[in-house]
Amino acid sequence: MEGLIAVTYRCNAHCYMCNTWQHPTEPAEELTAQDLRSLPNLKFANVTGGEPFLREDLGEIIEVLRGKADRIVVSTNGYYTDRVLELAKRFPELGFRVSLEGLPAANDELRGLEDGFDHGLRTLLRLRAMGVKDIGFGITLSDRNADDLLELYELADAMGLEFATAAVHNSYYFHKYDNVIADPERIAGNLEELARRLLKTNRPKNWFRAWFNLGLANYVRGGQRLLPCEVATDVFFVDPLGEVRPCNAMEVSMGSLKEQPFEEIWSSERAGKVRCAVESCDKDCWMIGSVSPAMKKYVRVPATWVVKAKLTGTLPPVTGLYGRPAR
Repeated sequence: MEGLIAVTYRCNAHCYMCNTWQHPTEPAEELTAQDLRSLPNLKFANVTGGEPFLREDLGEIIEVLRGKADRIVVSTNGYYTDRVLELAKRFPELGFRVSLEGLPAANDELRGLEDGFDHGLRTLLRLRAMGVKDIGFGITLSDRNADDLLELYELADAMGLEFATAAVHNSYYFHKYDNVIADPERIAGNLEELARRLLKTNRPKNWFRAWFNLGLANYVRGGQRLLPCEVATDVFFVDPLGEVRPCNAMEVSMGSLKEQPFEEIWSSERAGKVRCAVESCDKDCWMIGSVSPAMKKYVRVPATWVVKAKLTGTLPPVTGLYGRPAR
């Protein structure tokens, strides 16, 4: 099982594609490290926000999670370099993902954060200099930054860092319902080119990322999700108030960690009703938090595509679990 844990909705950035910063949580009402002690053993935990490094007790939260999760990655905009480095020194096994929404001009405009790119890049460079292994950055694609995608990938590749992709979504979590992609073909075309470049590398992980990025192109074009979404079964989302939700796209809650231990929440009748709601969800999201567990569970789907792509040297069409072509 995997867990996505948002520790605050406070944020120092003013992103155009996310209005969470306009709806910050109050420190006194946010979940505590103690609230997380009932979590089960996890293969992976992603600590996110808002901006996690606005939490003064983030180290206490990580201390609890490191006893629960095989791997922990903290997502950040990288602005608070000293705080990031301090946490990395305390927990050298941690992973870090810095959000960069393009090259400097696009990033700082989209994030509403002066010199945000400079801060994020400095954080990445210093983490690398420290010898932290699990480091990377990622982009949330929109019309404004689509043409920076390939340059950012080349930068990540040259630095030996991981590179993640997403596209703008609408949900209660972002407090946004008006994100629109005006030119999906331009974004999808760049994602296809990224997939070609990933396939040319010698890293099998990148080959599977190529398939993920073609799935993202399919999402951008308005296609149906290629793999079943099994949030609330294989993955869960904890919001800053301690509510256990299926994901960050569905607002329904299974229960609060401030009131019940996780196992009681997870096996409750209320959780069963949420899983039924997941089965009928028609959002067709393609976010790594829900797609990655599905790719591992239904690995033959991307694996079959990877084998065909490597054998033919082409970019075959992607299909879903039941051979359903992307559209």
